[in-house]
Formats: sequence, structure tokens, C-alpha cells
Amino acid sequence: MSFSSEVKNEMAAHSPDKPCCRAAQLYGMLEMGHAFSLSSISLQTENPAVARVYASLLEEICGIPAPTEAAPVREGGFYTVTVERETERLRVLERFGHSPGELTLRLNRANLECEGCAAAYLRGAFLAGGAVTNPQTDYHLEFSVPHRPLSRDLSALLRELDFRAGLAERKGCPVVYLKESEQIEDCLTLMGASLASMELMNVKIVKNVRNLANRLTNCENANIDKTVAAAAVQTEAIRRLQKRGALDDLPQELRELAVLRLDNPELSLRELGELLDPPLTRSGVNHRLRRLMELAEENGR
Repeated sequence: MSFSSEVKNEMAAHSPDKPCCRAAQLYGMLEMGHAFSLSSISLQTENPAVARVYASLLEEICGIPAPTEAAPVREGGFYTVTVERETERLRVLERFGHSPGELTLRLNRANLECEGCAAAYLRGAFLAGGAVTNPQTDYHLEFSVPHRPLSRDLSALLRELDFRAGLAERKGCPVVYLKESEQIEDCLTLMGASLASMELMNVKIVKNVRNLANRLTNCENANIDKTVAAAAVQTEAIRRLQKRGALDDLPQELRELAVLRLDNPELSLRELGELLDPPLTRSGVNHRLRRLMELAEENGR
């Protein structure tokens, strides 16, 4: 089962307490469904739970019995719920303040009677025409909208709820979308999918931990590369001193460190300092190695 299907199953199990909110949810499903006009009112969905919610709300809100004994008919990979009679379709349109002669579909704000109605409308819109990407791969939530003016209305409603919605078009169909993970989390919670929102948060936490671990590993590898490169330069300088017989003439503290570096080219400055007796700080080791390289340079002139 896809992540979108899981989200829709969770939303479908959420029934608003207030009648106005249940009506708003049905209104969202009607507007984003397959068809909403006098000639046709229907919903096509791959999700049986969504079809059941649509049929149940039609019967409760509009008094239209659910088609085919409350069990949607499986047709061509979709569950289809249809309002069969024109008189019933007219009743549905009038219930939500739409007229049969409308040329395009808009959001009738009169159907959002209380604060909870906006969330219920969005839940209905998502159930009928929404999708959300699995957070393991990407962060993306969208509503496919059948009419451009309606897509602008939906985008405006989302902005009023503090969501930064984008507008695009895919295969001639307007799409309203969210891309920011925090916005998607909040929108899922608002629409009644709090478990899906928490799953998205958990996935994001795991991703962040992995990214941090990778950055630390890369940083550690870079430090190792720097240590190896610096050690190679230091070792080459000491070997030049050794080749010219100048190593034995060095002060004891420089000679001791020179021998340690030749024997331990892989060690960091801190690790070299711990091998000295008495131990020496990293800056002290660095200072002595710099002096050895200066002597090698002077001795080579």
C-alpha cells in the first residue's frame, strides 16, 4: 500500500462531529471529484474507504441513497460512485449553492460555516483529488483540481491557513502543492492524518541523523587526508636532514621528534605529542616540526 493510500485510509476514518463540517468535507470531495455538474456528479477512486465515505455523506447530507447498496462498483481499477438521477444532481448542486448553468466551478465560502469547516473541506478535497509522496523519497503534497479558478480559490484558502501553496499544471490539469516538510506535516495534521504527520517527522529525523553522520564522516576523512599530507611533507624534510647527516647534530628534543615522525607517519600531532617523554601539546609538536622543516630548507641551500 502506498503512503498516499495509508494517509487517505487514516483520513477516511476521521468523521467530523459537527454536521456543518461533515457537509464541508462532502463539498470538498464533490468539487475535487470526477464530475460535479447537472449532467454528471461522480467520484472515481482507487481507494474503497474513500468511496464509502463519499457515498455515506451523500446519503446523510443530501438524502441520496448510496449507490449499489452502499458498496461502490469496481470498474476498470477504480471504485465509482455516481448520482444517477438529474433531479438528485440538482438537489446536490442547490444544497451547496451552485446553479446548473455555471460555466466553471468556484469555492462557495458559504459552505464553510465554522473554523473546523475549512479543515474538513481540505480533507474532502485531498480524499478526492490529493496525493502525498512517501517521505523516504521526497516531500510533496498536492491537490489535483479540475478547474483553474477553483485551483486559485483552493490556493487562497491554504494561504489563509498559513500554508505557502504553489500552483502548477500537469497534463493540462491545475495542481496546488506544498513542498516544505513542516508545511506538509501541519497540513496532514489539520486534515486529520496525525499519524501520517508523525511518520513524516520520524523519517525526517532519521534522514537528518544520517546526513549529520555522513558530514561527520566526510569531515573526519578530510582531516585524515590533511594529516597524511602534512606528515608526508614533514617526513620528506626529516629524510633530507638524515641524508645529509644533519639529524645527529639536532637538539635532543628535535631529534627525538624527528625519529618518532619517521617511525609513525600516520599519527596526528596530538598522538605524536602523547608518545614524547614528557608529553607535548599539539601546538608544541607543530612548532618543533616546523623548526625541523625550516632546518631542512636551510640545510639544502
